[in-house]
Amino acid sequence: MANSNPQLLVLDVGNTNTVLGVFQGATLCAQWRLTTSREQTADEYGILIHNLFNLDKLPGSGISGIMIASVVPPLNFVLAEMARKYFKIEPLFLGPGTRTGMAILCDNPQEVGADRIADAVAAYEKYGGPCIVVDFGTALTFDAISKKGEYLGGVIAPGIGIGAEALFERTAKLPRVEIREPEHVIGTNTVASIQAGLFYGAVGAVDGILDRLSAELGKQIKVIATGGQAALVAGASKYKPPVDSSLTLDGLRIIYERNQAAPRHK
Repeated sequence: MANSNPQLLVLDVGNTNTVLGVFQGATLCAQWRLTTSREQTADEYGILIHNLFNLDKLPGSGISGIMIASVVPPLNFVLAEMARKYFKIEPLFLGPGTRTGMAILCDNPQEVGADRIADAVAAYEKYGGPCIVVDFGTALTFDAISKKGEYLGGVIAPGIGIGAEALFERTAKLPRVEIREPEHVIGTNTVASIQAGLFYGAVGAVDGILDRLSAELGKQIKVIATGGQAALVAGASKYKPPVDSSLTLDGLRIIYERNQAAPRHK
């Protein structure tokens, strides 16, 4: 019997976190953020995802499609095996040959991370162009989309978490600290000083890069923020970009739907 309420499972597999979402049509019914584990087996991922479904009272049998964006290649085989074994579905990975509906105007389009393409597709669909997506992930990335909906390229910088870990690992006396907005720019102790440096360093980097991108693309550009640290940093930026926590997942849904017009065979 055909499923009267088909649902789509999407996975955004990043270096630090994996974000999962379940869509029914264009509605995001559930969203979870997990630590990316390169050691987990297909069975462990399958059991974990089914447990998440049970907690949100979502039937695993309702999933009719699976779309994955991964920047961790060793996990691709594991996730594909999980999809086949636990959902009886051949997953669609966002990669070369996937129909995105967006021209990628880069020297080598295959170099662009799948998550960045998903961000760009969703940003143009939801906000129009020209626009810039700032993704606060393991890396701090900026993706530029033209008024005509072309992916122009972008900027990659170290993320705020990388900066925190580098200070801890490469210095003898500086501690690992919680990344948060400090009460004052001038820290009166070591922890507060590091927090001020990490936070305002990230804000300064975001505003400085956006200034230069705006000079190239025009001042009427829209800016959208997403990623794990977006809610922390975006509000302090002079650009005050809206935070869209489901942007990547929305992009995966849109791309999945565009690929249904082109039959895929197992």
